[in-house]
Amino acid sequence: MPTDPPLRAPGGFPVVGIIGGGQLARMCQPPAVNLALTLSVLAEAPDASAALVVPNSPVGAHDDLAAVRAFARQCDVVTFDHEHVPAPVLAALEADGVPLHPRPAALVFAQDKLAMRARLTELGIPCPRWARVRTADELRAFGDEVGWPVVLKTPRGGYDGKGVRVVDSPDEAADWLALAAGQAGDAPAEGLLAEERVPFTRELAVLVARSPSGQAAAWPVVETVQTDSICTEVLAPAPDLPDEVATAMIEAGLRIAGALDVTGVLAVELFQVPGRPGFVVNELAMRPHNSGHWTIDGSVTSQFEQHLRAVLDLPLGATTPRDRWTVMGNVLGGDDESLYPTYRHLLARDPGLKVHLYGKGVRPGRKIGHVNVSGDDLDDLRDRAAHATGYLRGTIRE
Repeated sequence: MPTDPPLRAPGGFPVVGIIGGGQLARMCQPPAVNLALTLSVLAEAPDASAALVVPNSPVGAHDDLAAVRAFARQCDVVTFDHEHVPAPVLAALEADGVPLHPRPAALVFAQDKLAMRARLTELGIPCPRWARVRTADELRAFGDEVGWPVVLKTPRGGYDGKGVRVVDSPDEAADWLALAAGQAGDAPAEGLLAEERVPFTRELAVLVARSPSGQAAAWPVVETVQTDSICTEVLAPAPDLPDEVATAMIEAGLRIAGALDVTGVLAVELFQVPGRPGFVVNELAMRPHNSGHWTIDGSVTSQFEQHLRAVLDLPLGATTPRDRWTVMGNVLGGDDESLYPTYRHLLARDPGLKVHLYGKGVRPGRKIGHVNVSGDDLDDLRDRAAHATGYLRGTIRE
């Protein structure tokens, strides 16, 4: 299916294509303008988050090979808003000679948690104890070895707590095990990922970027605060984190990026644990990430600008924080669909607050935006961010 080619800026500047029209693609538009680049987005719908702000946003599904191929032909490089593009589509694009970042050989470790665990274990990266399980007997043996309860994960597709279950016995996982054994539905035959339940003290994240030529850069380690398995707050940098632990975490992130040949932004989600080395790796994401939204206002180079630089093999920007602290608060949808009056009130109440809304319809619990606030008083910043997110959600009325 033919698509109209994007209008190119004079001077030989490239077109960056993004498959997926969500908020991550949307937030790439401001730095693309500043870098004199042209974005083109393959959006799920005409009113997708990114389609509202990116002029060239043809509509097409990420799993429609013909649509994806037609889109990619108009771009100099292609990257992703999410990790859900099917492997056969990626393989076809690679066979067509389309420059993909991250490359499919790297992206598999963000798409498949079992592949990720196996590769990180080979690299000697600290991970929870884990096993592939397909049967109740295999799960029981693993739970008896590491202790109950056990964390079960579907290998593909889970996020924000989806595809994750904590079980005290194989009986509580009977439906998932049936799927994993191919006894019901079309579940993948690779089984389930079983992990020990890690007694962590808090959740952290390392964000790094790497270019095709091998240049890499990292931001400070941040703390991510979860509510009902959804990240609701990010503290940058992570308070009271020993320097040696922060350094080890950043080194691990950079090592993972290099060993997996990641190109673009890589987020490494971590659990801080007692003892040495002080952490284990929980998840990987090969794209801009919720834990890095603070960088839009709190870092010399945002994760979105850095991602564009990296996929084009441009020199990477400085990752230095602009302030002592930056707090990011996720805005979750409430019952009020009219956000503009609320938005106006917050801008007047707190002129230092930066509000980023994604142009998404309001639905209770849905991520519809975030706020950033920076300064020297961490407690004050957390209070201001919490007020803003609560006011936008409708749980605070003053």
